Amino acid sequence: MALIKSISGIRGTIGGKPGEGLSPVDVVKFTAAYGTWLSRQTENRKVVIGRDGRISGEMVKNLVVSTLNGLGIDVVDLGLSTTPTVEIAVKMENAAGGIILTASHNPKEWNALKLLNAEGEFISGEDGALLLEIAEQEDFNFADVNKLGSYTQDDSYLQKHIDLVVNYPLVDVDAIKERNFSIVIDAVNSTGAIFVPPLLKALGVENVQVLFGEVTGKFAHNPEPLAENLTALSNEVNKSKADLGIAVDPDVDRLCFVCEDGSMFGEEYTLVAVADYVLGKRPGNTVSNMSSTQALKDVTLKNGGQYTPSAVGEVNVVKKMKETNAVIGGEGNGGIIVPDLHYGRDALIGIGLFLSHLAHSKKSIKALRNSYPDYFISKNKIELDKGVDVKTIFGKIKDKYKNQPLNTEDGLKIEFDKDWVHLRTSNTEPIIRIYAESQNETTADNIAKRIMQDIKEFM
Repeated sequence: MALIKSISGIRGTIGGKPGEGLSPVDVVKFTAAYGTWLSRQTENRKVVIGRDGRISGEMVKNLVVSTLNGLGIDVVDLGLSTTPTVEIAVKMENAAGGIILTASHNPKEWNALKLLNAEGEFISGEDGALLLEIAEQEDFNFADVNKLGSYTQDDSYLQKHIDLVVNYPLVDVDAIKERNFSIVIDAVNSTGAIFVPPLLKALGVENVQVLFGEVTGKFAHNPEPLAENLTALSNEVNKSKADLGIAVDPDVDRLCFVCEDGSMFGEEYTLVAVADYVLGKRPGNTVSNMSSTQALKDVTLKNGGQYTPSAVGEVNVVKKMKETNAVIGGEGNGGIIVPDLHYGRDALIGIGLFLSHLAHSKKSIKALRNSYPDYFISKNKIELDKGVDVKTIFGKIKDKYKNQPLNTEDGLKIEFDKDWVHLRTSNTEPIIRIYAESQNETTADNIAKRIMQDIKEFM
């Protein structure tokens, strides 16, 4: 059993003892803390909720609704939805906040409360700390019987979200329609099955095949959209001679593509390709977290913009995007953030922009991928013994590589000409993550091994 309280919400495995997993008691406690925190910020009594297709979703939703109503808060329930759709709905409803019931790419036994502010953005670290304090003290005050909140269901946001994408100025429906793409989708038995096919139809794509399209929450494979989990999609794209494959995670905020030969476009390159298209039409700055590929920096400089790295975590990317007035940003895990639509990772706008780019390029998806520089990221981790002083270890490594460009905003990033290595502690596990990137796969692996050896020596 696991219960994790972090920058991205309250996440845990369903069942077990309270405090050890995401039990009904924990759902009520953290929802009550969120509702109490909101009530101290504003007199607005409206919260939007939505959920992905998880098995536990209905149960968790009922607990969340009843708790918010018990605090005197009105709930607008979007039902089966996506993370970006709930974010958009918070703003459109003029709500005080929102809760998305999803554990993103985690397996089926997990669920989570992702918490939003009135802007439809994830709450800040500072606000999260306040909320956890309220939960710890159980400092709640429920409403009396005459002041209970109301409950409304609203299924109109699927169409509203699709309309926003189709009408976005840089999404070219005519060009997409003209290419007559044949597309296979892996919807991983969640809400991508409800949202992606109608979006593609609205974009003029008629030839669509859906894998794992029944919303059961019994994910047909590990739901994280990585190459090793997408073999069925790869095989089907190849077998059916489709133009491309699309994969999303269970809450539809991450996006990746499969080329016509069944090879991976590469989740790191989802943002690179979309940014290249956007910057070609609308020059400006970009942001991604510092564990993402530097191919985004290359594309940004090529288009005359400035690239800025941020600390890992969507809330940090968004903060840096606002500071630098970025026109596009996101994360190397296939997360696209288009700020003039909304400040959140959104696979649906990502699909609209990517297909526009592919249509305009007149290339196959494989040829488009080959037009970008090849970088390889070596992803590694070291488990930490109890009591290890990470700060001291990082300090010694920093001293050893003091002649290289260093960034200490999030752990430690060291640059070596066109290569880099980023080491940081995990928010959720007692480990140090070590990511290294180079244009040569062996070089990336060797840089990571060298730093891991340093860490072990200094431990």
